Amino acid sequence: MSTPEVYDISCVVVCGTDAAALRATVRSVLDQTLAGTEAILVTAGADEKAASLAAGDPHRIRLVHAGAESPACVLRDLGLAAARGRYVMVAAPGERLERNACRNLLEAGRRTDADLVAGRWDKAPAWHRELHARSRVVEDIADAPELVTRDSLSAGFCVRRGALGALSGAGQALFGVRAALAARRIALVPNLITSGCARADPVRDLPRAADAQRGTLELLDGDALRAARESAFLTDHVIPCVRAFVALGPEDRRETADSLAPSLQGLVTPDALRALPPVERIGVRLLVDGDADGVQAAAYALARPGTVVSPLVMTGGGRVRWSAEHADDDTFDVTELGHQYRQFTDLRLLNRVTHCLRQGAVLAVEGRLVVPLGLLDDRPALAARLDLSVRGGRAHTLSVPVADVRQEDGGVVWRTELPLTGALRPRGIGDRVWDPRLVLTVDGVPVTTDLVADKAAVPTGATALPARPRLTRLTADTWQPYVTAKHHLAVCLLPRRRAARTAQAVLHYVTHFRPARKLKPVLRALSKKREALHSQRVKLRVYRRILSKLPVSKGLVVFESHMGKCYGDSPRAVHEELLARGAQVRCVWSYATSGAGFPADSRLVRRWSWRYLWALARAEWWVDNQGFPHALDKPRHTTYLQTWHGSAYKRMGFDEARHRTRNAPEREKLRRAVGRFDHFMVRSEHDVRTLARAYRIPAERLLRAGYPRNDRLLEARGRDEREGRFPRPALATELGIPDHRTVVLYAPTFRGVPKKGRTVQLPLDVREFAKRFGDTHVLLVRAHYMEAANLPVTPPGTVIDVSGHHDVSELLVLADVLITDYSSIMFDYALLDRPLMHFAPDLDAYAADRGAYFDLRKRAGGPVVETQEELLRTLGGLKKADGEWQAARRAFAAEFGSYDDGGAARAAADLILGKKARA
Repeated sequence: MSTPEVYDISCVVVCGTDAAALRATVRSVLDQTLAGTEAILVTAGADEKAASLAAGDPHRIRLVHAGAESPACVLRDLGLAAARGRYVMVAAPGERLERNACRNLLEAGRRTDADLVAGRWDKAPAWHRELHARSRVVEDIADAPELVTRDSLSAGFCVRRGALGALSGAGQALFGVRAALAARRIALVPNLITSGCARADPVRDLPRAADAQRGTLELLDGDALRAARESAFLTDHVIPCVRAFVALGPEDRRETADSLAPSLQGLVTPDALRALPPVERIGVRLLVDGDADGVQAAAYALARPGTVVSPLVMTGGGRVRWSAEHADDDTFDVTELGHQYRQFTDLRLLNRVTHCLRQGAVLAVEGRLVVPLGLLDDRPALAARLDLSVRGGRAHTLSVPVADVRQEDGGVVWRTELPLTGALRPRGIGDRVWDPRLVLTVDGVPVTTDLVADKAAVPTGATALPARPRLTRLTADTWQPYVTAKHHLAVCLLPRRRAARTAQAVLHYVTHFRPARKLKPVLRALSKKREALHSQRVKLRVYRRILSKLPVSKGLVVFESHMGKCYGDSPRAVHEELLARGAQVRCVWSYATSGAGFPADSRLVRRWSWRYLWALARAEWWVDNQGFPHALDKPRHTTYLQTWHGSAYKRMGFDEARHRTRNAPEREKLRRAVGRFDHFMVRSEHDVRTLARAYRIPAERLLRAGYPRNDRLLEARGRDEREGRFPRPALATELGIPDHRTVVLYAPTFRGVPKKGRTVQLPLDVREFAKRFGDTHVLLVRAHYMEAANLPVTPPGTVIDVSGHHDVSELLVLADVLITDYSSIMFDYALLDRPLMHFAPDLDAYAADRGAYFDLRKRAGGPVVETQEELLRTLGGLKKADGEWQAARRAFAAEFGSYDDGGAARAAADLILGKKARA
């Protein structure tokens, strides 16, 4: 077989000491679906393993020898010089190319005439996946700055051989950056190129990353790229190193801090440091200063967000600093963490075990509890106990008083002795792991803390104690304290003596010998069949074939609100109207995850449970505001009253662009779901033109009566006009809102596609709101029911998360001002004739993406603002300016709520009772 003069792609591999890793990399090159690939193995001196590989396929594997003392970059450059491929790539031993990697890179290079082609590597961070989300060509590095500001080109790329001239002498990180900066055109592909890259060790790799950072900064032109690189260096390398300190023992962390601090000098700029969140900023600064214990404390805080790990101090101007030692340094400002606003009993405090040793028949444990802000300066009465509970959520089994607990150096130190052998008698099976927690009582108020430890404080050989299980010592005979993967102190029950080990071996044999092995698959199969019987697929089949054919249960009404997430909205109003009349109906409510918040005397069924399907199949009426499961057909004897959940600003149903692009079965699924509605409640002719048309609901099914949930709003407006706004509803007392505070409700809708349980960052900076208006206002935050809000800590009584409150109508009645965006809540709140504001910085983008039925800016019932500063300024002058919006707000309410007259719930109840009477 002749050797080709030119290959498509050459892969250069600098050989290391791991023969298996080298073989895996070479094999991945030879197994490429692109035949024209070669592997160039560069060795420092003689290398038998590389020679053996080359002998196995001399036409596609070549050896390049260098001096034994040559650095890695020189070895790589020798390999690049020997390459004969049109494109050249570099791989480390152990790195494996995906089978189509070279073909994908070459095709992209030929198609785009690119000097550099890059693809994805496995286990890549989010920014790397986003960079390679689609195929594209980059001619200006500013269009893909991650190529040089982050380690995007550490693997998974190839370079045209003709463009290698200026790339010699650089380490692998600089090699990729230089290649990107020198390339005329760069092609990015979404294909996975390489896997098996060595897992980064943030501590060991930091000096190398620091050297690469210095070299890269010298290459970059422009302040923006340099600033982005400085920020990414902290995020990608320094902060992971800080986090790693949580697992280091005292000696290791001191040696590590001493060795790493010099490598960071000059690389951590003030601007990049200021941009970091407080704890990350402090951890980086302490690492630069070589403060090993301080870095570990910051690592604990990063691992346990919200935990106080240092004795915070208050300085002038109400600022909070990390410690008294750093009171004059703004870098150590942690005011925004909000610890100063929490009560002592609400603080999560670091409780570190400093000593854990066996002393005779007991385990002596000592620890230190951090206490911030001098909260114990008034010397309150302290008491403590240590509770041991079996892992798995059972009640505490052993409580041991802590005889020695005292304040010392701004914290609390404690010591106790655990009589594990004599006092703790476990069964021995199913209760092997026990977790101790310290309960500190301050003036009679208990505070529970976990025990954090490192392995140096819990030496394995000096802590074991005899155990006396109730099921004899054949189950286990030794208590062994240890440190968990999350660095908590725990105690494990182990078999250490010969008798216990023998019993465990016998038990293992009994459960693993041939008959037991034969039985296990049978038990697993039975378990799977049992699970299948409760699967949604089986339930749906039973519902359609059997349950839906059962006779009607006269007077049975099934209610559901927002897919079972709450007891509220219009279904609640209809339910309460039926109860107030004493109607002879049986009401059943569905719930999604928890029955909390539903009336204690209500009949509840869990959504998609067998009882839920039984109730739906036999119900005379279905009442909800969103939609019972689409897959469930409505029985012929059931009438479906759909109260809906809001008028439409954005396009809905078949008017949505995403529905128009769906296939016919998907459109048919929606048509069948809304086709179940027998009555659809609307609150204006706007609903008729939008919602009814968008869901193809015939005119004869429309119930022009308004929304039952809004009856409460109209009643509140009438009460305001007759009696004024005070006293406030009972909810104000429940939330702790004083009468002199203005109540602002912030209720934005979702962006994009809502995901169940997703935590979102709200557009409004509630911390800035609290800073400006905290003395006079209270901000109630109501996230969309499919999402959760991520709220920072603010002064008590300034910001309250009411996302979990069941009924939004109660919040609307309480609010003096509503801030929303384009949520349908604006249509309801306008009925109260109270100030309404729209904070919609992305209004144009949202309207373009989802489509809108009208121009909000032209028809809004309140100011539409796009920046936070404009919002806060408008809110500050709202009392004077609101008169200008009153006419527009009333016109808005009249247009979008013309059928809301306070009798919607009565109309719905009349419909239900009339149907029952005719049956």
